[in-house]
Amino acid sequence: MDKGFKPNKTPKKVFKDGAFGGTYFRPIYSSVTKKKYTSNSVIKEYPKSWFQGLDIDKYITSPEYNKKINKYKVKCGSSLDMWEKSGWINKQDPYGWFQWYCRYYMGRRSDDDERQIKRWLALAGPNGRFRRRLMNEIIKKKKKYNDYTVSPVIRQVLLHWGYELTSKDLNNYKRSLKNRS
Repeated sequence: MDKGFKPNKTPKKVFKDGAFGGTYFRPIYSSVTKKKYTSNSVIKEYPKSWFQGLDIDKYITSPEYNKKINKYKVKCGSSLDMWEKSGWINKQDPYGWFQWYCRYYMGRRSDDDERQIKRWLALAGPNGRFRRRLMNEIIKKKKKYNDYTVSPVIRQVLLHWGYELTSKDLNNYKRSLKNRS
């Protein structure tokens, strides 16, 4: 089931690199579960080491989105309300995909794994639309894999999904394009 599901960033590394404008585990009301969630009650299930050296109030649980927190200094993502209306939120993970990933990374397995892994593969996997789009932009502009001026919003989205482009991945993609021609 998880063939090809290989995020290259741990949840800890995603937080350390700078993600979600510092708001991922902010207080929320979930229209899916009909419950309020507080930051402290939600993050206590995760290892303290994930947040070591970070100002939790600024980098993890802030109610205010701050793009300066993000690795690529851009705003990206959609609202929780939009995710809920799109049917992307499962009751077991009211914060969304990244909450699912944190729990999956810690060893939890659930009925939602197949759906979430398919979503990751479609977005950030080897043939994922955001990953391909980034690589195509880099190739078109004749830039290096780590030239962060190329598509910073896409890079930030990918980071939120536990993936950062590597030289190896870009080179493999370039080879696959040559083999098609």
